[in-house]
Amino acid sequence: MGLSKPSKMPSTRWLRSTGRAASEPRARPPRRKLIAAGLLGGAVLAAAGAGDGAAGLSDSDGDGLAVVVEVTGLLDPVMADHIDESVAGAAKAGATLLVFRVDSNRSVVSDGRLAELAGAIATSAVPIAVWVGPNGASLEGKVAQLFAVADDVGIAPGTSVGDLGPPLAALAEFPVAWANQELIRTQKLGWRQLISRGVIACDTLDINDLRERYREAGIAFDPQTVRVLPEEEQCVAPLIGDYLVDLNHLGFASSVVEVDGQPRLEPATGVQFRGLSLAHQLFHTVASPPVAYLLLSIGMGLLLFEFFTAGIGVAGVVGALLFILAGYGLSVLPHNTWALVLLAASMVAFGIDIQTSVPRFWTGAGMIMFGAGTWWLYDGVSMSWIPMVVMTGAVAVAMFSGMPSMVRTRFSTPTIGRDWMIGETGEVVESVSPDGVVRIRGALWRARSNRATPVAAGNPVKVVEIDGLWLEVEPMEGAARDYREPRRKDSRPA
Repeated sequence: MGLSKPSKMPSTRWLRSTGRAASEPRARPPRRKLIAAGLLGGAVLAAAGAGDGAAGLSDSDGDGLAVVVEVTGLLDPVMADHIDESVAGAAKAGATLLVFRVDSNRSVVSDGRLAELAGAIATSAVPIAVWVGPNGASLEGKVAQLFAVADDVGIAPGTSVGDLGPPLAALAEFPVAWANQELIRTQKLGWRQLISRGVIACDTLDINDLRERYREAGIAFDPQTVRVLPEEEQCVAPLIGDYLVDLNHLGFASSVVEVDGQPRLEPATGVQFRGLSLAHQLFHTVASPPVAYLLLSIGMGLLLFEFFTAGIGVAGVVGALLFILAGYGLSVLPHNTWALVLLAASMVAFGIDIQTSVPRFWTGAGMIMFGAGTWWLYDGVSMSWIPMVVMTGAVAVAMFSGMPSMVRTRFSTPTIGRDWMIGETGEVVESVSPDGVVRIRGALWRARSNRATPVAAGNPVKVVEIDGLWLEVEPMEGAARDYREPRRKDSRPA
C-alpha cells in the first residue's frame, strides 16, 4: 500500500453554489454554473471540433497554462505513449498544470510500462491532477493504481473508482492521492461512497469560511440567504471547469468576480485541450474489443465472398484492409488463440456448403464454431453482448440465405459438387427461349433449354445437364426428342 498524499486545499466550490436561503424549498438544483464552466465548456467544444492536436482557450496573461489531456477506453500502447508524451511535453510547452480527464477501467500494457508511466507522473516537474468524469465514467484496475500517483484526484457525480486488484510492486514507492486505498482494493465504490468513506480527500467550508470569502469579494454577507452545501456537493466537480478552478493549490489561478450579486470564480490561467491525432485515434479505436471483433468478422466474410467471385474486387480489398486492422487490434488485446482458430475454421466450413449452393451440415457446424469463437475470443477483457448477438445473427442470415443465393445467381463456380441437381425438377421463372431463369429448390438459376422447344414461365422443368455456370433443362411434358439422349444411354455402363 502506497503512502497517502496530504489532503488538498479547502474547496472553493461554494463560490458557485450560494444565494438560496437554507429554509427555502429547492424547486431546482442550486445554481452551479459559473463563468469558468462556460468558458471551459466552449473550449471543450472547440477541442472536439479540432479533433487533432490542441485547442486553446484565451491567453493566460502571465497566469500560466493548464493542459487537459483525455484518457478514455483501454490503456493500450497508443494511449500509454500519449500519456508519456503529454507528461514530457507539458514542461516543454511551459505548462504550469497538467490534468488528465480519465474514463478507463483496464490496462493492456505490461506492468513494466505502467511503472515507467507512474515514475514519469510522480516525478513530473509540472503538477499533475486527474479528474474522473464526466457522469458515468469509471477508473478501475491497474489504470487506477497508475493515476493514483498524481498530485490530486477529483470526481464527477455518477462516477466510480475501485477494483484496484493486487498492488503493483513497482508503484509501492510512490505516494497516492487518495486515502483509505484498501477500501477500493477489491470493490468499486460510487461517488457518494468515495466521499462518505473518505477515499477522496476534501476539506469542506462552513458558514464562517463563507463569510470571510464574501468579505474578500467585497459583497455584503447575509447568513439568511447563503446556504452551505452538503459535503458531497462540495467534493464533486460536475464539469472539468468546476474541477480546474478548484486547483488553486496546484497553481491554477482564478479571480473572484461578482455576478448578479453572487461571488463567482473566473479562470485566470489559460487552458489548452489536447487529444490523439487522427491516426493514433484510429489505432486506439481499433484496439477496443468490440471494434476488433467486428472488423475481424466482417473482413473474413468479405474475403469469403471474394473467393467466389472472378478476379479481385472491392470486397476483397476492403476485406483485406479490415482484416489487417483487426489483426493489429488483436495483437494488442489479450485473446484466446484457439477461439481465433475457431472463427477462421467457421469460414472454411461455410465455404464448403456455399460452393454447393445449399446450406447443409457444414453451415450448421460453421455457426457453432463461429458462436463459440465469438463467446471465448477475449481473455480477461469484456465485450458487450450487443455486438456478439448482432454479428452472429448477421453471419447466420448471410450464410444460410444471402451467400448461397448470391453464388447461385451471380458468382457460382462450375459443376463442382452439383451432380445431385441432375434430375431435380423446378419451375420456370423467366421464359427459357432459349435462355431464361428457373427456380430449383427455392433458388434461382440461369438456365437454357437443351432442345429447340421453348418453355414458358410457370411450367415445370427437369434438370438434365450442368454446363459450366448454366443448367440445361427440359419441359416435363411435350419436349422434343434430344438427339444426344440415345448416346448418353449407350455410354452408360451396363
